Amino acid sequence: MKRSAKYLFAVGLIILGMVSAYAAGTVITFWTTDNEDVRVAQYEAVAARFMAQYPDIEIKIIPVEESQISQRIATAMAANQLPDIVRMGVERVAAFAADGILDEDAAEAVISSIGKEDFRAGPLQMVTNPSTGKYAAVPYDGWIQAIWYRSDIFKKYNLTPPVSWADINAAVDTLPGKDGLLYALVLPTDPGQNYPHQVFEQVAMSNNAWPFDKDGNVTMNTPEMIEALRFYTSLQRGAMPGPQYWRGAREAYELGQSAMLFYSTYIMDDLVEGSGLAEGGKVQIPIKDLPFKTGFAPQMVGPNGSASYGQLVTLGIMKGADPAAQEVVKWFLTGQNYQDILALAPFGKVPVLKSAVDGWKTLSPFFKYYSDKTLNQIANGYETMQRWLFRPDYTATERAVIGDIEGRLLIPQVISKIALEKTMTPESAAKWLQEQVEEMLAERKSQ
Repeated sequence: MKRSAKYLFAVGLIILGMVSAYAAGTVITFWTTDNEDVRVAQYEAVAARFMAQYPDIEIKIIPVEESQISQRIATAMAANQLPDIVRMGVERVAAFAADGILDEDAAEAVISSIGKEDFRAGPLQMVTNPSTGKYAAVPYDGWIQAIWYRSDIFKKYNLTPPVSWADINAAVDTLPGKDGLLYALVLPTDPGQNYPHQVFEQVAMSNNAWPFDKDGNVTMNTPEMIEALRFYTSLQRGAMPGPQYWRGAREAYELGQSAMLFYSTYIMDDLVEGSGLAEGGKVQIPIKDLPFKTGFAPQMVGPNGSASYGQLVTLGIMKGADPAAQEVVKWFLTGQNYQDILALAPFGKVPVLKSAVDGWKTLSPFFKYYSDKTLNQIANGYETMQRWLFRPDYTATERAVIGDIEGRLLIPQVISKIALEKTMTPESAAKWLQEQVEEMLAERKSQ
């Protein structure tokens, strides 16, 4: 009877002219911001293994630019042709959830199927929609920013790892001139670079300083923000002079000139073989076994809080996606499939699954130069990772203004004026930031 019913149903579909859609099988469209050719090829290889096991399902991997995600989604919505799965930064998730185009039930189902207990708690919190209490997307991978520091020298001078403001201050006052060090650190101060903003954001959050309060008021001139500006710029007393950005900071640490470096996990191979120089070639590292002598401090503890800074990438299942999309997302987060994706950039793809950490540690020959403690700290960095942009109670407009703050380099400008030019104080800088952000918010609201 069952065969007969299926046969009659198929005949009915032919009569309705729908046979072609069924003959083609299910097609899952997967947009990925891992869009370089070699990365797309690996996604297609993982997809091919899935299709070999499930021949009735076709996966189409489509590379997209991260910066174009919102525009392309808007175009797809207008054409009623949303993809099934989108790889995207977590900063997109809240806006898409507010637009009602993410299938939160599907994300919940995938996370439950994989095992909620296997996910890091931090990433799960970051994808939670506060309006529904559900997971709006599935965490996938990311990177962590930290203070990388000369643990051998810190130990020699009985310094505590640079986690708290007090311990960072102690290192800045102690280390210049010790063991060949010229500086305690290279402070990001270049007004034309985004690097100072990235570092300052972590400092600000560690003091509970945010651009807006829960009621949507601009809060760039609070005592907490002023205190963060004062602490940050005061570090210049033990830093390399002149405007600095990531290249100078990286090279000074590798050359043994400074004891601390603000950088993401992408630095790990550079500490082994030397980073690339602007004029060509690589830095020749004079310190033997520098990675073994390097500690990793992702969390910063301030007077009013603590925070780490980084990026989380997610897989969003779009509304209207075929149910098979859930199986595809699960496939890309399972076993060797997941490891193959992480292997594309192991330093910038820290696993969100606890069960994947041991495998991740084997994905690069450079990992052997780091202690298991450091690698575990990196994997655990998600637990405290935050960004101004990720605060769940911020509206889409407020997030857009935060993007404008970063895009217009407001923070790097005031840091330079306080620390280098001496034309602003923390108080006057905060006042200026308050005025600028209030104007930007008004502009956004009027659009």
